[in-house]
Amino acid sequence: MYLSRVRVATEGLNPKSLQQLMQGNAYGNHQLLWKLFPNEGGRPFLFRQEQEHDVPSLGEQPRGMPLFYVLSQIEPQEVPGLLSCESKPFAPRLQAGQQLGFRLRANPVVARREEGRKNSRHHDVLMDAKKQARSEGIDDRTAIQERMDDAARAWLQDEDRAGRNGYQLVAPPQVSGYRQHTSRRKGKQIRFSAVDFEGILEVTDPERFHQSLAHGIGRSRAFGCGMWMIRRT
Repeated sequence: MYLSRVRVATEGLNPKSLQQLMQGNAYGNHQLLWKLFPNEGGRPFLFRQEQEHDVPSLGEQPRGMPLFYVLSQIEPQEVPGLLSCESKPFAPRLQAGQQLGFRLRANPVVARREEGRKNSRHHDVLMDAKKQARSEGIDDRTAIQERMDDAARAWLQDEDRAGRNGYQLVAPPQVSGYRQHTSRRKGKQIRFSAVDFEGILEVTDPERFHQSLAHGIGRSRAFGCGMWMIRRT
């Protein structure tokens, strides 16, 4: 795998693409990053959007522009005048019991069967918690936010999910940055939510966690969710 930091030359964008970039349009940015992999038919990458002023290691004056971290199965190819990237091989040595600091942007959902529908319907975990709190007569914003954050933590700490992905959390993670996204694709509306987690995990199954790193966790991975950012503690 390759881990890349990708910067955008905004002068290479048309007005629509520039607007999508600045607004954090997940589908538009996904299409933009596809240009790094011109010969691939299936999506070979995960990505996470950041802001330059949040990444002090750039070594130059930040422009306050979006940048991307991209994890890919193949090495990306720069697009002169549009996308520049710093890439390095990514092959972490994982061991059972190893503790890692992590950051993760994910789309926590729960699937429920509904009468009259053949397939289960996915619901936003945080919005579910908000509705449940209000149905119990809770209207204090702080209390509702705590319910939403607790629901997000429960999703990531879920034993089945953690087991399938080869990790367990050392302590409840920090939760922040909840945001709902809406885009249009081929005339259809795409809606999903994302929330940021930060904390420390323990690797319980190195092979499974490696697969989770490679393929991401949760839904909406094509739109900037599901990519683990890890570091040694």
